[in-house]
Parts: sequence; structure tokens; C-alpha cells
Amino acid sequence: MRLSVWEGTKQGVARDISTIARLAAKDLRLEIRSKAVTIATLFFSAIVLVILALAIGPEQQFLRNGAAGALWVALAFAGVTAASQSYQHELEDGAFEQLLLYPIGRATVFLGKLAANWCFMVLLAVILVPLCGALFGASFAQNPGLLASTIALGTLGFALIGTFYAALTANLRARESLLPVLMFPVVVPVLLAAVSATSEIVQSGNLTLARDWLRLLTGFDLIYLVLCTALYGVVVEE
Repeated sequence: MRLSVWEGTKQGVARDISTIARLAAKDLRLEIRSKAVTIATLFFSAIVLVILALAIGPEQQFLRNGAAGALWVALAFAGVTAASQSYQHELEDGAFEQLLLYPIGRATVFLGKLAANWCFMVLLAVILVPLCGALFGASFAQNPGLLASTIALGTLGFALIGTFYAALTANLRARESLLPVLMFPVVVPVLLAAVSATSEIVQSGNLTLARDWLRLLTGFDLIYLVLCTALYGVVVEE
């Protein structure tokens, strides 16, 4: 009896993981075909980095000190743009309502959307890191493992909040203006931890402190993951 329950649980988990992967792949395929959000966010992020570099000035030390903050500012604004469009195609075609009629859990839908948005932000970070390093004269190649962990955890936290609040505001007329207003107060702890850890890593500062910030970032991500997944079903049913 116990063995059959265990086998059934494993099959259910494998089925949910497969569904999440298919949902994420579907969203990524839509974006690859249209390229609208990708081009807009890349252009916008690059402009943000250039403006911040010009605003800080030519002093190399000041530029290096501001590199971590500039990177996460660009990622944050690009993440808002991506999140605001994550439900757009499906809402226009009525596909999202049909998706909710399928016999899959609301948490599975959320995790599929989250996986797509997270992948998008990680790929964006991969492009922006060398650009930011060139503009700000900062070396992001030091401690690549810590930097990769920081980017992965920071973008995960941002994607969690973005995916959840994009669903909350999806049917509102002023969703483009409401989404950042709702998101940024909640995502501040994630950005603070990500910027602090990145700054310590880039400037070869206190790596022990950077790891402490990473632990804090991991805690925020876990809390947001549990809360957003649990509340997503309530949000999309309203």
C-alpha cells in the first residue's frame, strides 16, 4: 500500500514538472517568434546603463562603485517590462481562460509562467553583465560562481514577484502603471540583497558578507515562492 502511494506521488510530481516545462517552453516560443519584448527590454536596459554611466561621470572609482547598482536597476526595469507582457498574448486571444479550464493545478500554471520569466531575466543578465562591465570599468569575472548564484537568486526573486503581480493586474486597464507601483515596495528586499552581494563580489570586498547576503536572498526567495504559489489560485479566479 505504501509503495503504491509512493509510486503515485512520484508520477504526480513528474507529471507536474513536465507540465511546468511545457508551459514555460510555450511562453518562450511565443517570445522568440514575436521578439517584441526581447528587443524592447534589451534596448531599454542598454539605454539605462548608458545614462547611469554618463550621470556618474568619468571617474573610474565612482564608476566601479556604481556598477552593481546600475546592473540591477537595468534588470529591474527590464523585468517589469517583461512581466507586464507575460499574460498579454493569452489575454488578447482568450487563451488564459482556456488554460485555467485544463485539469492542472493553479500552482503549476504559476510555476510555468515563473520559469519562463526567470529564464528570460537570466538570459538578459548574461547579455547585460559584460555590457555593464565595459561601461563601468568593472570586472564581473571575479568569483564567477558567487556572481552566478547572485544573479540566479536575484532574478528568481524578481520573477516571482513580477509573475504574481502581473496576474493580479492583468485584467486592469492601467496595468502598465499599476504593476511597478505594486511590485517595487515588495521586491525592495530582494534588490537590496542582490545589489549588496554583487557590489562585494565585483569590488573584491568581503566575500563572507556577500555569502551572508546570498543566504538572506535565498530566504526571501523561499518566502515569496511559498506565498505567491499559495495565493496565485485566489488571484486568477477573481
